[in-house]
Amino acid sequence: MPLNDPVGTDRLPRESDIDVFGLTHQGNARPSNADHFLILSMHRSLQVRGTSLPEGLFKPLASQPRGYLFLVADGVGSGRGGEQASETALRDLTRYVTQTTSLYYQCYPNDEQRFVDELRVAVGRTHQQVREEAVRRGMPGMATTLTMVAVFWPRAYLVHVGDSRCYRLRGGSLERMTRDQTMAQALVDAGALTISKSELSPLKHVLTSAIGADEAEPEVHAEDTAWSDVLLLCTDGLTKHVNDREIEAMLRDGRSAEATATALRDLALERGGSDNITIVVGRLRPSDHS
Repeated sequence: MPLNDPVGTDRLPRESDIDVFGLTHQGNARPSNADHFLILSMHRSLQVRGTSLPEGLFKPLASQPRGYLFLVADGVGSGRGGEQASETALRDLTRYVTQTTSLYYQCYPNDEQRFVDELRVAVGRTHQQVREEAVRRGMPGMATTLTMVAVFWPRAYLVHVGDSRCYRLRGGSLERMTRDQTMAQALVDAGALTISKSELSPLKHVLTSAIGADEAEPEVHAEDTAWSDVLLLCTDGLTKHVNDREIEAMLRDGRSAEATATALRDLALERGGSDNITIVVGRLRPSDHS
């Protein structure tokens, strides 16, 4: 049983164990909001296709969720291009992931790397869809960041393109689960720029990879999940104004997902709100344990 895990991995999470909340805000300086978020639970459903029993006797039945998807996207482009890019990316990636997940359960449940590879393919298809949408709509340059966590207990699958972020709080310590795909971070990785200087560099917001752009280089990997994990997905409208130490303190205080997300948004707005702000907070907390 993992450290600070009061239940263990044998019991599957129920809906009552998942405290998740998402929000998006235009900010104080932008004329529109090009961010989007999506929170989904995935079920095996039972639907009546034919019966001689009285109509209405059976309602559609759904099992406990077999998985959860948390996604954020930050659109880039003039006019409505950014908003359209983030919308298209979330819609299409969700569709592809749903298809991939069904295939995973049916054909190769013991081959995790195959599933990771299929997720990478799904991102590539989403990238192509956004590029084709840009041509159809006459919106050259429209692109988006994309960060997703797919939780299939006891594993989580992280998909990341761009500079939105995913954080995980475990055992009271915050870990950044994603790497910013920016020019500044590339220079840091090459040893040409210090972390402290990168925070002040104008290259911090120059993307080297984005869905719909010339290059999309997805990071896809699997992680263990544990009871009491807290996940935060956010666009850079939050992290421009709130640092990792402050994020850790807010995630540690034990408030509900909604209260935590709202407090983070309010702090970013109080400090200028220079960009769109999108936040998803998910707490995995067993409802039958205090």
